[in-house]
Amino acid sequence: MNIRIGNGYDIHQLGPDRPLILGGVTLDHTLGLMGHSDADVLTHAIMDALLGALALGDIGHFFPPTDPKWKGADSLVLLEQVHREINQRGWQVVNIDSVIVAEKPKLKPHLPAMRAKLGKVMGISQDVISVKATTNEKLGPTGRQEGICSYAVALLTQT
Repeated sequence: MNIRIGNGYDIHQLGPDRPLILGGVTLDHTLGLMGHSDADVLTHAIMDALLGALALGDIGHFFPPTDPKWKGADSLVLLEQVHREINQRGWQVVNIDSVIVAEKPKLKPHLPAMRAKLGKVMGISQDVISVKATTNEKLGPTGRQEGICSYAVALLTQT
């Protein structure tokens, strides 16, 4: 069996007048993530993990922030394109493990919806997608609520 593993990381600053979108789910919060696209750090970390597993670079290579066509882009649409690229190269997702680091808002109630959206977009069972949440115990930029970050690992197998 030919398998590959990739990891991903993303962080975005929190700011006013932006929606807070994580895993394709819009959360009720006073601040949102700043970025060229919708700044969905969870989906971005997952895309980087998928691309990294096949040594294809990162999302900045596929969707450069200097390109105006990606301004305000829905990260789930980008994930769908990345997943299609993986499949076209003869690979499929075995599983994804991810964690979101944020002090606020509390994310636990939203994790099942995130898993469902991510699974639907990639056409895979949400049973192979793990999304966890933790705080940074008030340490660093995420702990001071200056931003939110996410880590992801993806395991792929050749079809």
